[in-house]
Amino acid sequence: MSVLPLVFTSGWASGVNAYAVVLLLGLFGATGLSDEVPATLQRPEILITVGVLFLCEAVADKIPYVDSVWDSVHTVIRPATGAWVGAMLAGHSGSVSDLAAAVIGGSTALASHTVKAGTRMAVNSSPEPFSNFVLSTAEDLGVAGIVTLAIFHPWAAASIAGVLLLTGLAVLCFLVSRIRRFLRRRAQRREERRAAGAMPRRVAGAPPWPDRD
Repeated sequence: MSVLPLVFTSGWASGVNAYAVVLLLGLFGATGLSDEVPATLQRPEILITVGVLFLCEAVADKIPYVDSVWDSVHTVIRPATGAWVGAMLAGHSGSVSDLAAAVIGGSTALASHTVKAGTRMAVNSSPEPFSNFVLSTAEDLGVAGIVTLAIFHPWAAASIAGVLLLTGLAVLCFLVSRIRRFLRRRAQRREERRAAGAMPRRVAGAPPWPDRD
């Protein structure tokens, strides 16, 4: 059970920023600050890849509407990363089964990803763009702090991650109306783009469908 708090915390953090979790764990293991990190996460090619992806996410995550598209793409990636990291940590320590750790890491990552994606939809319903930057920066700092704490004080980090997860789910329930507003605005934007694409054809006097005679 010694690695279980780290599995839970890394799962929560993976749902927020999976690349940062893999990068931080790999660096902690490579520098010898932790013996809990498996060698696979410390490989240079892994660290370089997730480092580049982390930089991409750091930019995309701070741009309104782009962040929601990014979240949609990562609906599978973040939970899968949480499950993979959990299984790796369990297999390295031998304290819990790989399957159990994968379930814990993946389900926790899915829950925190849901909170993040829903919160971003609510924030994007606001006309000002600065809240995206502030929220994204807070998430990055929070993930870095929680993962670092988990290396040295795993149970304390797991407790904080659990409180943040429950709080996020509660807040998400209160933001349902703003999320619906965001979805309506996105659907309206699609209709406007579709209408704008059809306008030149009508102005030129062309029929809406090709003449089949």
